[in-house]
Amino acid sequence: MSTQTLQKVDHSAFKTNQLLIIGLNVLAFVFDLPSFAALVALAMGLGTLLKKPGFGFVYTSLLKPRGWMKPDVLDDNPEPHRFAQFVGFLFMVAGSLALFLGFPLPGWTLVWIVVALAALNAFGGFCVGCAMYYWLARLKVPGFVKQPPTGTFPGGKPKAGAAA
Repeated sequence: MSTQTLQKVDHSAFKTNQLLIIGLNVLAFVFDLPSFAALVALAMGLGTLLKKPGFGFVYTSLLKPRGWMKPDVLDDNPEPHRFAQFVGFLFMVAGSLALFLGFPLPGWTLVWIVVALAALNAFGGFCVGCAMYYWLARLKVPGFVKQPPTGTFPGGKPKAGAAA
């Protein structure tokens, strides 16, 4: 029996975050704007520090109040999502630095890895960073203590009514 307590987590805020990460990075690539990639890195870094999705403010201040996006609140652990955002932040910082230093191939490769993983999460419901978090917890790495909700594959989206 698990002793962890799940929290109410709005997955619509995560989805908004992922869609904006995808959109801004695609625009950055199409128009060759490393500054857009750096903006995404900044948002992901601030979101990690504030323990919120980097572009979550778009959801809470624009999309949710107007009813353009409905809340999708599930019992879940927020820590794996924050870890995933932090890993994405590291990739975006490395990619942005490479682009600004004149190394487009490694720079855009790192940016597209983030785009692919955000798309997998937004459209496929699988969070690779969350899976990494749960695997590190399984290996008993210090700082990684949460387990996926009962009946949830590590990295998968919990079902409504999931238990600890």
